[in-house]
This record gives sequence, structure tokens and C-alpha cells, in this order.
Amino acid sequence: MEYTQLGRTGLKVSRIVLGTMNFGPHTDEAGSHRIMDAALDAGVNFLDTANVYGFGENKGRTEEIIGSWFAKGGARRDKTVLATKVYANMSPAGPPAWPNHDKLSALNIRRAVDASLRRLGTDHIDLYQFHHVDRDTPWDEIWQAVDVLVQQGKILYAGSSNHAGWHIARANEAAARRGSYGLVSEQCLYNLFERRAEMEVIPAARGYGLGVIPWSPLHAGLLGGVLRKQREGTGSARSASGRTADALARPAVRAQIQSYEDLVGEHGLEPGEVALAWLLTRPGVTGPIVGPRTAEQLASAVRAVGLELPAELLAGLDAVFPGPGPSPEAFAW
Repeated sequence: MEYTQLGRTGLKVSRIVLGTMNFGPHTDEAGSHRIMDAALDAGVNFLDTANVYGFGENKGRTEEIIGSWFAKGGARRDKTVLATKVYANMSPAGPPAWPNHDKLSALNIRRAVDASLRRLGTDHIDLYQFHHVDRDTPWDEIWQAVDVLVQQGKILYAGSSNHAGWHIARANEAAARRGSYGLVSEQCLYNLFERRAEMEVIPAARGYGLGVIPWSPLHAGLLGGVLRKQREGTGSARSASGRTADALARPAVRAQIQSYEDLVGEHGLEPGEVALAWLLTRPGVTGPIVGPRTAEQLASAVRAVGLELPAELLAGLDAVFPGPGPSPEAFAW
């Protein structure tokens, strides 16, 4: 496994981030524990979750599964850089939330972090992330709450998720005025197929010293060899429905994905591993979040870390999936 610093921090994290959104809804507790053990054995030390994972009536269940894994001992917690998120309405009854039981008010941040700590069975969270933008709460209030949590030892760093470039700028300028450390990471939708983050989000993150943590690196399976799997009859029900099916229903997208799979096949490589390895070549990227449901899916993600993509292949990927171009030139002239 390779490691890198998380943004401008001194924190060393693996270049693959273990995502846990499947733990509970799709993978039971025993299977989730096996995947986390395998990840740790492979050197993956960065684990990402959210208070809302488990979803529906089971919100918080994923954090509980991680907590029961920590409780097994064996230095599991000590070896793990733990990231979770706050924002969602945690009421099992669903929307609307009771006042102050969601988003990023100081009151909800305090309530949410204590609830996550209980479910996770730990005394601190290494990276506490704002899952979405709160348009109602000023950054001064958010940083006041974060500073208190840092002083209490309940969290070490703060990060964002699904924030625009200007949100990152406002957040860290507000933090600087207060003498707070500010955001150290941004989780965003970023992959070969979806490269809009290159316009503003990634330049802002790099400018302010945030590590970029891409989610959905295979774009819900679209970049994981979906057409080949359909032909072979080995695709999952998930890859045949939802966002992937909607995308493939468009002839231009289907042709684009076929070109991608053909290009990767010419080099004797696996599409999913190439998609992950490509992200690892991108400036500012700390590591993509992978959400394996099986040990083999995890092993494939780990192999991507050591995959060297030749210049010819990188050029071909840019031809199949052209990005927006350099910022601001791409939109300025």
C-alpha cells in the first residue's frame, strides 16, 4: 500500500479509502468485519462512513458495525484513520426533521458528534466532515462548534463533502479570520466519466491545501466493465439498474463506455482498476473511496494502487473522456 499526506496536514492515509455505505444495507455485520479486516491487512488505514449510513429505519447502523469491529481489539481503532459525516436528518421517521436535528447548527453538531462517538465506540473522530452545504448556518458558528470539539479532543480535523469551490473558499477564509485550522479535505463526485470537479472544486481544494477524496470513482459501476459483464451475464442487479442503466440507455454514452472498455482491453487491464489508477494520477487527489461488497472487490481496488498507466493509455482516456480543460481558461475563453 502507498500512503500520502491528507491535504496540508501531517496525517498519513492510504491511497485507497475504504467506504462503508454498503455495511448494513448490503453487507451484514460479519461480512463487513471481514472486509475491514482484509483492508487493514492490505494496509488500508483510511475508513470513511457517515452518521446516516444504514438509511431509513436503520440510520446509524453502519457506525454501529464499525464500532463492534473496533471492540474486537487487536489495535483496530489505533491503526484506523476514522472519518465520518454530519448533516443528515437522523430521525427514523424521515423528513421533516425536528428543529435542530439536522444540518450544521452548533447545537446539531454537538448532538451529532456525541451520537456518532457512542455508535462508533471510540473517544474521538479523526476527520469530521460536513456531508452537505448548510445554506442557513454561518461559517463562524460552524467553526466555533468545531473549535470546541477539537479542544475537547472529540475530533481532530474537519472536512467537507459535496461543496462547491466557492464554499471551500468561504469556509477557509472564515476559519483564517478566527485562527481556526479550517477544512483539510473535500469529498466530491469525481471520476473519468464525471470530471466537472476539475473546473472549480479541485483548484479551490488545492489552493487551500485540502486533500481531494473522490466518491463514486466507478460512477456506480459504469466504469467497472459493465458492458462486458452484461455480455458475459456476470453483472450485478445494481449495475443493471439505476444511474448506470439510465446512462447506458443513451446511445452516445453506451458507445463511449464501449470505447473505454475496448481501450483498456487493448492494454490487457481491468476497467475498474484503470478507473481507480487514473484518479491516483490526478493532481490533488488523496485517494478514491471504494465501497467493496466482497473481498475480491477490495483486492481489485488495492491492485489499482500499484498500477502504472502508460502515457499512451492516459492520452487515450483523455480522448474518450475529455475533461473540461484547465481552469479558468476552459470557461473564460
